[in-house]
Amino acid sequence: MKKIGFLSFGHWSPSPHSKTRSAADFLHQSIDLAAAAEELGVDGAYFRVHHFAQQAGSPFPLLSAIGARTSKIEIGTGVIDMRYENPLYMAENAGAADLISGGRLQLGISRGSPEQVIDGWRYFGYAPEEGETGADMARRHAEAFLKAIEGDGFAQPSPRPMFPNPPGLLRIEPHSEGLRERIWWGSSSNATAVWAATLGMNLQSSTLKDDETGEPLHVQQRKQIEAYREAYKEAGHAREPRVSVSRSIFALTDDVDRAYFGRDRNSRDQVGMIDDTTRAIFGRSYAAEPDVLVKQLREDEAIQAADTLLLTVPNQLGVDYNAHVLESILTQVAPELGWR
Repeated sequence: MKKIGFLSFGHWSPSPHSKTRSAADFLHQSIDLAAAAEELGVDGAYFRVHHFAQQAGSPFPLLSAIGARTSKIEIGTGVIDMRYENPLYMAENAGAADLISGGRLQLGISRGSPEQVIDGWRYFGYAPEEGETGADMARRHAEAFLKAIEGDGFAQPSPRPMFPNPPGLLRIEPHSEGLRERIWWGSSSNATAVWAATLGMNLQSSTLKDDETGEPLHVQQRKQIEAYREAYKEAGHAREPRVSVSRSIFALTDDVDRAYFGRDRNSRDQVGMIDDTTRAIFGRSYAAEPDVLVKQLREDEAIQAADTLLLTVPNQLGVDYNAHVLESILTQVAPELGWR
């Protein structure tokens, strides 16, 4: 059995070819797609977060709205860029969203991806400390966030509070019990996967990764997952960690599918530079008839190693089409692979 969720990049565009032409369209359609996915039996609704772009920048209102509309589906991100975040304010937002959903939040955090603007986090009031990189700052913010959601008191209460305080030091409120075990780190390297394991976070491995060996993406990710699980075990954590990978997978079941994605059937991994020094490998798309997809996906070592698969969806094609994409995978591919 494997958990299957969708991952939306949250694009909107005024193009006449887009069914998501505004931020309002994206937000309302995302809520509708999560509700439709829950009815289909999809396990998770996840959203990318990017700033200074026509995409989801502030995920917590959306996650809370989905949590209020649905009752079973997991709700998450992939990922929140921690360079932009105030860890304590984020802890308050995350606690509230988790309580609204009844404990279904699965929050993916990370250093983030290449940006729309230069050092965009500086506009949000954040800067690395002396000797830090942006990635170092992201990990520092992440550790502070993890500490805050553990629920321990740390703030000295006022001797003249507006409202009565409980005894002892005060913690961030609202606190949601169990949220700390549902935080994921989006890792593009083996080293950060091991770091995430030592802190007891779950692992998100996306459709790209630092090219550390020259091997195909799915092989590098499988090795990353193995290194993560070994480090998690060595750290002595009690619970079983979760691992997700993201893939673009489309079952070609009708002429509309073939018109949209039929040309992707021969796609392969791509290699490129995501910044001046980092060579990355980008995963291929899978687009084929269901029986062909089954054979191809059996050979993807990272998918086989993960317990959760996030299907990237073309959100600008609208709710109905994306529900069809998800249903095709759930009914015509997943059972043949033993995922359902």
